[in-house]
Amino acid sequence: MATSIGPAQAAPAAGASAARPPITRWPIPFGAKRKREMAAYSERHYGEYQWQLRHPHVIVEHMAETSSASAVYNTFAPDVPDVELHELPNVCAHFVIGSSGRIFQLVNLRTRCRHTVGLNWTAIGIEHAGFADSDVLDNPRQLRESLRLTQYLRCHFHIPVHDVIGHAESLTSPYHHELVPSLRTQTHGDWRHSSMRVYRQHLRRLGPC
Repeated sequence: MATSIGPAQAAPAAGASAARPPITRWPIPFGAKRKREMAAYSERHYGEYQWQLRHPHVIVEHMAETSSASAVYNTFAPDVPDVELHELPNVCAHFVIGSSGRIFQLVNLRTRCRHTVGLNWTAIGIEHAGFADSDVLDNPRQLRESLRLTQYLRCHFHIPVHDVIGHAESLTSPYHHELVPSLRTQTHGDWRHSSMRVYRQHLRRLGPC
């Protein structure tokens, strides 16, 4: 793993709300073949042959349903059909945050990841080690670093707080777009609306960008 360290303050204050947190680069394999598969996926689901993520409008928070960042990496790294929808490329997210609060970047932010049906064309995905929303909300270190990362990303890409959503809120996003009829109501139960209300309240306390 190559480590890229940013400002090391304990928590962002209102005057430094967009400060880059420490991020460890840990890229999963995402070569030309996987990019072609992502472009083909985008054509099937969004009507455009494109693997690049341009001008993201949404940040989606996820629970990994596993206890470690390593387990998340090992799930995303192989380019095999995913276990749920059986499509290529395999699922992934741009970041994973371990229970210790350490942030790992798995995928370049200029590349689309399959993490949220209907939103992969315009969304950054953040996974959290743990099994339930409360695992993060009740873990001060993990929650602090999650908020720091999300604040940095939303300020960098000019994403409003209301477009920071949980996976369970994906169907209510104005950016949700899905061409496959059987998947137009597909979502997951992690980061429920009640949990995200608490999360967004914390996010707003960090101040404006």
